Amino acid sequence: MSTLFSDYDLLSALWMTIKLTIAAAIGSLVVGTLVAVLRMSPVPMLRFLGTSYVNIFRNTPLTLIILSCNLVLWAKLGINLADSKSPDFFNTNNFRLAVVGLVLYHASYVCESLRSGVNTIPLGQAEAARSIGLTFGQSLREVILPQAFRGSIVPLGNALIALTKNTTVAVVIGVAEMAAMLAKVTEDDPGLLNQAFVASAIAFVLLTLPTGLLVGHLGKKLAVKR
Repeated sequence: MSTLFSDYDLLSALWMTIKLTIAAAIGSLVVGTLVAVLRMSPVPMLRFLGTSYVNIFRNTPLTLIILSCNLVLWAKLGINLADSKSPDFFNTNNFRLAVVGLVLYHASYVCESLRSGVNTIPLGQAEAARSIGLTFGQSLREVILPQAFRGSIVPLGNALIALTKNTTVAVVIGVAEMAAMLAKVTEDDPGLLNQAFVASAIAFVLLTLPTGLLVGHLGKKLAVKR
């Protein structure tokens, strides 16, 4: 194991996985909330757009989405997400493209998690909000979304855990995270492969287990009592 740590930068790969997780989680929460609002909108066209987004990205393989971000957004359309004059342009650009792909994919799951939280709210609360003159936006902000987030803590936590594990797909566009480290070990020294797999498994357990425990605790503590 000491040879593995001395010859390969596991900590750097782990840190890259953490950065991908944090950036994509924030983006997925923002985009997913917006898509959930579209799906709950009283305007049919907005509901159609929200539903279409979820159906398209939830049913498209994540690998294909991330590859498309690289081959279409950057290679074909020339959309750079980093300074092209920077010496670290390719690494930074690929990292940000991977984040975009992860956000597009996981926002659909965040949206459905929030909708599951909305379904726990009695219909009478929305009717009461309308009866006192609140607009649709005010009802969402003051009544619906706060309870929806509380009711969907566990599904959102599960989506975060899935996102953490799915960061390994970023290897397809050259992002140097844990899967890239495994690929490099496989190519350079297959004798260290078992150790590399064990180290990767331990790393992901350390990342996801505390999240699962925290989400379970918060789910029970913040559950809306009926």
